[in-house]
Amino acid sequence: MFNIATKSMEWGHDTLTLETGKIARQADGCVIATYGETSVMAAVTYAKAPKPGQDFFPLTVHYNEKYYAAGKVPGGFFKREARPTEKETLTSRLIDRPIRPLFVDGFKNEVLVICTVLSHDLENDPDVVAMIAASAALTISGAPFMGPIAGARVGFVDGEYVLNPSVDDMQNLKTNPEQRLDLVVAGTRDAVMMVESEAYELSEAEMLGAVRFGHEQMQPVIDLIISLAEQAAKEPMDFEAPDYSALFEAVKSAGEQKMRDAYAITDKQERTSAVAAAKDAIKSSLSEDQLADPNLGTALKKLESNVLRGDVVKNGKRIDGRALDTVRPIESEVGLLPRTHGSALFTRGETQALAVTTLGTGDDEQFIDALHGNFKSNFLLHYNFPPYSVGEVGRFGPPGRREIGHGKLAWRALQAVLPSATDFPYTIRLVSEITESNGSSSMATVCGSSLSMMDAGVPLKAPVAGVAMGLILEDDGEYAVLTDILGDEDHLGDMDFKVAGTEAGITSLQMDIKVAGITPEIMEKALDQAKSGRVHILGEMAKALTAGRTEFSAHAPRIETMQIPTDKIREVIGSGGKVIREIVETSGAKVDIQDDGTIKIASANGEAIQKAWDMIHSIVAEPEEGKVYKGKVVKIVDFGAFVNFFGKRDGLVHVSQIENRRLNHPSDVLKEGQDVWVKLLGFDDRGKVRLAMKMVNQETGEEQASEDVE
Repeated sequence: MFNIATKSMEWGHDTLTLETGKIARQADGCVIATYGETSVMAAVTYAKAPKPGQDFFPLTVHYNEKYYAAGKVPGGFFKREARPTEKETLTSRLIDRPIRPLFVDGFKNEVLVICTVLSHDLENDPDVVAMIAASAALTISGAPFMGPIAGARVGFVDGEYVLNPSVDDMQNLKTNPEQRLDLVVAGTRDAVMMVESEAYELSEAEMLGAVRFGHEQMQPVIDLIISLAEQAAKEPMDFEAPDYSALFEAVKSAGEQKMRDAYAITDKQERTSAVAAAKDAIKSSLSEDQLADPNLGTALKKLESNVLRGDVVKNGKRIDGRALDTVRPIESEVGLLPRTHGSALFTRGETQALAVTTLGTGDDEQFIDALHGNFKSNFLLHYNFPPYSVGEVGRFGPPGRREIGHGKLAWRALQAVLPSATDFPYTIRLVSEITESNGSSSMATVCGSSLSMMDAGVPLKAPVAGVAMGLILEDDGEYAVLTDILGDEDHLGDMDFKVAGTEAGITSLQMDIKVAGITPEIMEKALDQAKSGRVHILGEMAKALTAGRTEFSAHAPRIETMQIPTDKIREVIGSGGKVIREIVETSGAKVDIQDDGTIKIASANGEAIQKAWDMIHSIVAEPEEGKVYKGKVVKIVDFGAFVNFFGKRDGLVHVSQIENRRLNHPSDVLKEGQDVWVKLLGFDDRGKVRLAMKMVNQETGEEQASEDVE
């Protein structure tokens, strides 16, 4: 019934197995990749013909995690997987980026790749396994895919690179000082296609070494996929890229000069209008058959690309007249919003980000339900890209894949410089509103967010800046690396290379390659040029602010922390939470108790914090023998009075210890509810508290000389 093909190899610390022929046999290609006990199924289907008139490549990648893979039941009311999580969205992008450029030019048939996590061993992250499974499924599907690719995760410990470190090692680099890098690299046999990373101020040489290490280590996986394809691949689709050379020559002769004139305009809005007018002029000179040709859009884009790329490589001339390594003018402003906790406006040329910081308490931490376990995050960054930022009308709604991806890139760049939770016990939420865009808005988000947090008083270890690099690589090997690329240079270039970090080193690197010819020499030049750009941007940012403010906004909460013994947590919470509710209601402060006995008390009012602190201290502290306390009489009996003197603690003042004279009954001088001063004499054999009043001045609370009280 089944025609199963299986290939296995030892890779790093576990066995990697690829299997096809048993499951999802009606898909064009289906491979289950297993690494350790983490298994991902990738199923590929593709349309056998393009939709009429379609002038783009409709590739869709979906990565989805099933909770059963880790033996868990989903949370929420419906108890089933719902909309994609942030991890699923980011992994879908991670797989899409390296495979998209490897489809044959001119192929515009719809392609669907679905990666499903079937099993998770809580040690090996499924994202790299899914990438390998998707590559293998595409390679055997018969689609015109010029792969295979493979992927690898790289860690960095004590100067040594580590292949495929565990989920726990990568979960929170900030709390693990030995781990300094979480890098995923994907590539073909000859070239790196994609890099995504989170780092702790690594040097350019260390980052380049990590990319090279990952590319070397993935080569056996590529061999394994080829071995599987030799046994199980379907016949390649009979596809020939359409020949539109005659159409391109017609387009070129009709409008090359008009396009050159349009791209000579430096202002983005004027240039966009001029390019659109040039296209309209070209179309007006074409025949009806040429206008109906589905390759017309491709021909127009090729003309734009040739005009832009030729000038850059041959003449070193960019669209806006800058030199290849020049950053656009920068303006930074902080503290522009009066009621927010921190704000900054970062403008670089025609790209602008309004970054706003909000400081919250432990109640504001984000609870994340992941396959490998539940955890909380106290650093949130949300990126918004409204249509008006590029002068367009369009969909305005919840964040899409692009917004989530750009926000995560900025998050990775900044988290390396955040203070530890013990030094700064706040939840930090950043929102980046992109108000203008022409060039990397994610890197503007990094710069603006760094300034915004410093404006809010967050003690960052160092300011962070980011810059987007581009590449024009010609067929003859000539190339130009561009600093601070414009939107058109990104759209028509061969590389999008984003580098963020401090003066000391790189905190995040993201690279997407559109051609399979990037050499280590080009990457090294791009990293060095990016460092110069980053240092320049940090200098411009320093004109606004160089370190976190020492004073918080009047509207931001203050948080004090205190540590109590873990065996006292129950007393502070009380039965059914009665005690903690009383503390919160009485003081007006927020109180957050953690399992290790750390208590965070938050309020914008310092008096409220002090009141809550005193109430908690009175519960957990132990009274000191020989010390005087103020108390309240709670009960009178024949042999004395019980006094509440230390939080909830009561003690007995024997009738003989009330005054320096004989009393018939304690009620002769005391009544319930009366405030009194008492001295703690000690504890009897049964642990009962012994108090005395007669040696304490009841007016002042000061101890005075008295007769022997024993």
